[in-house]
Amino acid sequence: MPNIRSSEKRVRSSQAKAAANKSRKSEIRTLVKKAIAAKEQGLPEAAELERTVQAKIDRAVSDGLMNRNTAARRKSRLSRVGSQEA
Repeated sequence: MPNIRSSEKRVRSSQAKAAANKSRKSEIRTLVKKAIAAKEQGLPEAAELERTVQAKIDRAVSDGLMNRNTAARRKSRLSRVGSQEA
C-alpha cells in the first residue's frame, strides 16, 4: 500500500477504472454470445443484435478498451456465424 496521498488516490482510481472496464468487456462478451445464439436459431432480431454488438465493439476501440485488430477479428467472426452452413 502506498504511503503518499496522491499514490493512494491513484490506486483507488485505477481500481475503479479496472472494475468499469471489466464490466464493459463482460457486457460485450455476453452480447456476442446472445447474437451468435440468435443467428444460429434464425431469430428475426439477430440482425439488430449483431449491429448492437458491432457498435459496442467500435465504442470499446474508440475508448481504448480493446485493440482495433481484436475488434475487427471479433466482428468478422460474428458476421461469419450462420453463413458457413453447408
